[in-house]
Amino acid sequence: MGQQDNTVMAVRAIENGTVIDHIPASALFKIIRIMNLDNDAEHRMTFGANLESKRMGTKAIIKINDRYLETDEINKIALIAPNAIVNTIRNYSVTDKRCVTLPEEVRGFVKCANPACITNHQPVETAFSVLHEGEKVSLRCRYCEKHTERFEIK
Repeated sequence: MGQQDNTVMAVRAIENGTVIDHIPASALFKIIRIMNLDNDAEHRMTFGANLESKRMGTKAIIKINDRYLETDEINKIALIAPNAIVNTIRNYSVTDKRCVTLPEEVRGFVKCANPACITNHQPVETAFSVLHEGEKVSLRCRYCEKHTERFEIK
């Protein structure tokens, strides 16, 4: 009988769905919230935090069975984790691998950080221009022009 290696634990591969990889470990739960994954009772999900990464030091990963992401969801990820990679899995194989890219504008899912902004008092959809310089990302509100830094995004 061979020896069993108890030092390695693997997360099961998914047959069909999406894997979001290269998420900064500190951004994992923010991505789960903005994508509303914490309220998804329909799809089996696996996530890992503080995993070893040669490129990042530590990283996080999210695997979602039988669900494929829409462009607006990928845009949400890009705001929080601009170096993330979204993999589409079909029959246990990666069929599409996309680096996320920042959109020029985001609407409806980010709250303006200015408490006096009309979007915080009236039924007005939020709209922001996405500003980025290297790794620095911020949003400028279309209504009050308040700048919201990436770490402030709610």
